[in-house]
Amino acid sequence: MSVNKVILIGNVGREPNVRYIDRDVAVASVSLATSDRAYTLPNGTQVPERTEWHNLVFWRGLAQTVEKYVHKGDKLYVEGSIHSRSYDDQNGVRRTVVEIYVDNMEMLSRPQQGTAASTTVQSVVPSAGVANAGNGASTAQTDQMPF
Repeated sequence: MSVNKVILIGNVGREPNVRYIDRDVAVASVSLATSDRAYTLPNGTQVPERTEWHNLVFWRGLAQTVEKYVHKGDKLYVEGSIHSRSYDDQNGVRRTVVEIYVDNMEMLSRPQQGTAASTTVQSVVPSAGVANAGNGASTAQTDQMPF
């Protein structure tokens, strides 16, 4: 099986949806918007800006970090792998969902005034690596998903 790795930089489109599937296993879902800038072709044709929406999935400690620190409008850098799944909706129509399972995240937005957000966000997964980018940005990593 081939897994496609991706790197995305974009803005969070809605507040994270966090649920716990076990006492300590958190799963967070976030929509992320990335945009291609508008440009003009050599022949004068104008190509408008195009926004693409991505479904991000975070697991365990990284999901708990998202729950505490990530909010609508925040700019994120994420690394992960593309996964697709299919299901039948309530009308029996087959639907396919493409998701990015995130294994590394860097928070590019500055903390909002009046919040207690730290510039270094640590994942609660013991084997996770954490680094401070030195410019007020935060990074967090977690181990692979439970698959």
